[in-house]
Amino acid sequence: MPTEQTLPELHQLKDVAGSFGVDPERYDRARPRYPDAAVAAIVATAPGPDVLDVGIGTGIAARQFEAAGSRVLGVDVDPRMAGWARRRGHEVEVAAFEDWDPAGRVFDAVVSGQAWHWVDPVAGAAKAARVLRPGGRLAVFWNVEHPSPEATEAFTAVYRRVLPDSPVVRRPGAAGPEGYELMCDRAADGVRAAGAFDEPERWRFEGERTRTRAEWLDLLPTTGLHTRLPAEVLARVLEGIGAAIDAVGGSVAVRCSTVVVTAARTGAA
Repeated sequence: MPTEQTLPELHQLKDVAGSFGVDPERYDRARPRYPDAAVAAIVATAPGPDVLDVGIGTGIAARQFEAAGSRVLGVDVDPRMAGWARRRGHEVEVAAFEDWDPAGRVFDAVVSGQAWHWVDPVAGAAKAARVLRPGGRLAVFWNVEHPSPEATEAFTAVYRRVLPDSPVVRRPGAAGPEGYELMCDRAADGVRAAGAFDEPERWRFEGERTRTRAEWLDLLPTTGLHTRLPAEVLARVLEGIGAAIDAVGGSVAVRCSTVVVTAARTGAA
């Protein structure tokens, strides 16, 4: 999948975390949904229907949880994303999760899709523990798309030319399984450090798909590496990536993984 900016302490990059609302309509249209099986597994292991969605964004995951019977409250650091989600019927409060005031409310599940790496992993897990009922479930998850090696090399060549200092060039593994495994490791370590959960588990859901040139170029500007690029630089990236896709046949075959780090809240209320 087009890379998120994977750096040693992503949760400290508040300017990046708050940048995704630059084009919420594109974000909602282009970002992939989560496997229904992943949502169903989380819902089935939560003790009830009340869900807190951390980093709700435009409501992509929230809609899936609502379709599965959950009642969802969202929290998001970006007021533009929150406003977009509210206009589509979601209840959203604007705050960084670590600073958010739950006002005495408790939940059966705290979930976070494609956003937990912007939350301090220890403070976030501790906050989740405080707002979960005993037996409640914390579940944080990411979609990862792995293009073919041929496409990956062609894309990397574009970044070498246009953005030679980008993570795609300096840390090639950050864009793929290695980077997401690191995020999972940090999430699991944060859960353990909070001291209020069972041992975290990792769930994985696999699939594959083909993205057209238009779909890939629609998705690319919604990712953390690209949301703050000057328009002329982004245009050069998109032009280069479009040409690279044309050169490999006009579409990109991708292997899709959804990785979930999850644990149940222990102890008394």
